Amino acid sequence: MNKQEKIVTMFDEIAKTYDLANRVLSFGIDKSWRRDACVKTFDYLGKKSIENIVDVACGTGDMCEYWDKIANQKDINIEKIIGVDPSIGMLEEAKKKNLNADFMQGEAKDLPCVDEKTDILSISYGLRNVVDRMDALKEFHRILKKGGYLVILEFTKLPKQNFSAKIRDFYMKKVLPFVGGILSKNFNAYNYLPNSIEDFLTSKKLIEELKQSGFEVVEVKGYSMDISTLFIAKKI
Repeated sequence: MNKQEKIVTMFDEIAKTYDLANRVLSFGIDKSWRRDACVKTFDYLGKKSIENIVDVACGTGDMCEYWDKIANQKDINIEKIIGVDPSIGMLEEAKKKNLNADFMQGEAKDLPCVDEKTDILSISYGLRNVVDRMDALKEFHRILKKGGYLVILEFTKLPKQNFSAKIRDFYMKKVLPFVGGILSKNFNAYNYLPNSIEDFLTSKKLIEELKQSGFEVVEVKGYSMDISTLFIAKKI
């Protein structure tokens, strides 16, 4: 089993408790991060009619739900919302929610979507779990329309050990593995999370990779002492 397969298996194992663990571990604040990402992206796109939104590494469908909810609030019509994830366990949980979205299995580097038919592609807290990241960014570029937007929410590696970095590190390395492990009964999975952040990119490096992949970065915003970072990039 390769590294990517091991990560997918891990998410299959924690799928049933994933939503509960997320809400407890983030104190529910991740909802405001997702909401803000949707609002900002719709404002950048500036359309009242949207053909496709694709959410990659969709997990249990949280972001799909927010795209639909915020679109309704802003009187935006979306023809189709598609959630894609390699984990069957996560997709099964997503389908139980009866969301206004279609769900399908697929990897970020090989999406089951046609060229240049997507207005918005989002990936929330999933990019660091993609082993072949540059291949995935090229794939995102392939399916997006010219002028379409890539939306990334992620836990990025902080470049230096400032005060906020020390607080985040304590929470991620001590509190999160313990609480997440108890809720999911899978301590290995929640030990993986802080390690995956340490092994991931700084915001500066991710911006460089986005530019290399054919995107213009239009906004970068840190939330809650840079615990989470939003990247919005336009296909050029």
